[in-house]
Parts: sequence; structure tokens; C-alpha cells
Amino acid sequence: MTQPHAAPLDPAGVEPALRPFGSSRTLPAAAYLDPAVLAWERRHLFAGSWMCLGRLDELSEGCNQRAVTAGDVGVLLTFDGTGDGGVRAFANVCRHRGHEVLASGESARRASAVCPYHGWAFRLDGSLATAPHMAGVANFDPAELGLVELPATAWHGWVLVNAGHPAPPAEQYTGALDGLLAPYRPETLHLRARHDYEVRANWKAIVENYQECYHCPLIHPELCKVSPPTSGDNWVLPGAWVGGTMDLREHAETMSFDGRGTGVWIDGAPRRTILYVALFPNLLISAHPDYIMTHRLTPLAPDRTAIECSWYFPDGIDDPAYAVDFWDLTNRQDWAATESVQRGLSSPHYVPGPLADNEDAVYQWIALVAAAYLDPVAAIARSVLVEHAAGQ
Repeated sequence: MTQPHAAPLDPAGVEPALRPFGSSRTLPAAAYLDPAVLAWERRHLFAGSWMCLGRLDELSEGCNQRAVTAGDVGVLLTFDGTGDGGVRAFANVCRHRGHEVLASGESARRASAVCPYHGWAFRLDGSLATAPHMAGVANFDPAELGLVELPATAWHGWVLVNAGHPAPPAEQYTGALDGLLAPYRPETLHLRARHDYEVRANWKAIVENYQECYHCPLIHPELCKVSPPTSGDNWVLPGAWVGGTMDLREHAETMSFDGRGTGVWIDGAPRRTILYVALFPNLLISAHPDYIMTHRLTPLAPDRTAIECSWYFPDGIDDPAYAVDFWDLTNRQDWAATESVQRGLSSPHYVPGPLADNEDAVYQWIALVAAAYLDPVAAIARSVLVEHAAGQ
């Protein structure tokens, strides 16, 4: 890929978001409205960092190859039991004339990935297996014409791929989040429910809303009955992620309408706190004593985002409704709020505003995005070292 360049935004409009916490401002309206900004984000923030493409068990189900999209880059995943977690990633570009080896969204199970244009076939390790009618071509070397491999990893059951400019190694990118999430053993949990939403709001507005409970007393009365909106704290730890915890009220044992669950706990998971984190750029993880909920975001337009919301439980859960119904209502309350924010951002009278003293996680997220607008590679590297943290 070519060297990354700054986002198509006025740096003077981005700079206030990088001021120290307490004196900073939110991002300019164009960051949420301009199609050129979203196109830049798809290339440099989604393809250009470790983007979550879904769960390994789902992506590999019934196939050994699958074509997906990371930001604006076509990716061919292969599953052959080798590599990190059994998944490898390649640019979905035939080395002959550039045709997609597999159409995006399609999957297959066969010994090789075969380009449907001229029949070039690539093994699951990316090497070129056959190339019809090329035997007589001068200087034709199959060893030099394998698929372009991209960094990929299976992280706690999710597939992360870096399809753009170089990002830090995955273990540095996820940083301290690895240890915080490990007690929940996400890779051992089972998908029990999924809701797909399409929200008429920019993807960043959705993440910003996720990072604070300042809005909870007015927007989420049901949530406030089981979790105090002023509880918990936010972390400032290594990695390209933002988040913290909230507590359960004394009578509650999980997040549900009455605070009760089925009594099937994740062995070793914290029992009195809920973990809420956002792994940059598109995976939100809410970890509970008895289940994990995720939101995987895909921007469709500056004002439209697809959200795949999934609930994962340990063995022994047949009816997840107590968690799903609670969070479906909470989700829809959030979507209404962020859609209103999006309409406000489009007003000619919108001016970036200040952040409250309990919006430190929002600050960390906005500051990371703002720094990435100016220099995406340097911003991600700094986030791994926690240099974007509040007050620094």
C-alpha cells in the first residue's frame, strides 16, 4: 500500500480534540458527515489497523476459504489448521490480472482457491499451484506469484486482520486488554442470539455513546435500576482500545430487567462488575459474569452504520432472553439517541463542544481518532504506548 496521508479535514479543526482532557473539544462536523472522510477511514482506520472480521468458528464453518472485506480492501481468509489460530489472510487479488479470487461474501471448500477469470489456482498457504498457458512465458516463476499475505490472528475467538499499512503486532495492539478479557474465556463461549441493526448515525458517534454513562439516567432507566450510572472506572492501559467497568447494584447479579439470570456463571469471571471496552476500530465488548455481548460495527455511509450484536454464553444456557431482551431495549434507546446526535451534527449551527469530567473514555477515543486523522500509523503506535491517555 502507499504511505498513509492525513485525513481530508482541516488540521485546525481537529487540533482542539487533542488538547488535554478538560480543555479539549469534540471532533468537527465534517468527521461525521463528509463521504471523503469515511472513504479515508475505511482505508486507513479499518483496513489500516487490526479490524475485527467476525468469529473464527462462524467464518470457517463449512468451508476452508472465505472472501470478506476489511474497510475497503478485499480479503481472502483460508482455514487449514496452520498459522495463528488456523486462519490466514491474503489480499483477494489474483496475481495474474487482478480479478477477485473469490467474490466477497462467498465461501468454498476445495484444495485450492481458484480464480474464476483465467483459472489460476492458489493453495491455502497462498502459493501458486497452477497457472494455465503460462509454461512458455519467459521468466515466469510461480514462487514469486503467490497471493499477498496479510497479518491475521485469532484473538479470543475473533478474527483480526491488518489489511492496510503496518500496525503494531497484534499482541501489542490488544495490549493489556488481553489479560482483562482472559478470565471470561470468550473463545469457549457459544453464540446463542444475534440481532442485526442498521443505525442512521456515524460509526464514531455510536462508539462515543458507548464510552459514557453520562446519558444513562435520562436514556436508560432500566439499566440504572441494576447498575449505578456513576459507578466503575475507566482504564488507561497499553493497547489500541478504550474502556472500563461499571458495578452491579447490591440486589443484582447480572444485567437484566430484574438483575437476575439463570445462575450459570462464566467460571473465573468477575461477579460484581461489567467490563465495557472498544477495540479500535470496530469491536465493542461488554463482558458480564454470565455472558459476553459484542457489537461489531461496519460503516455503510457517513450517516449509516450496520451493527451485528451477538450474545455468547457458557454451556447450559438454552434461553438467553433475559439478557437479549434487556440489551435489545437498551440498544434501541442508544440508537435513537445517536441518530438524534447525527441530525444535530448536520445542522449548520453545530459547533464542537466540551466534554464533562466523567467523559474521560470519550476523550481517549476522540483523541485517538483525531491523532489518526493527522498520522494514522503514528497514532496507533502511540495508543499502544498509552500516549493518547487523558491528561498526557
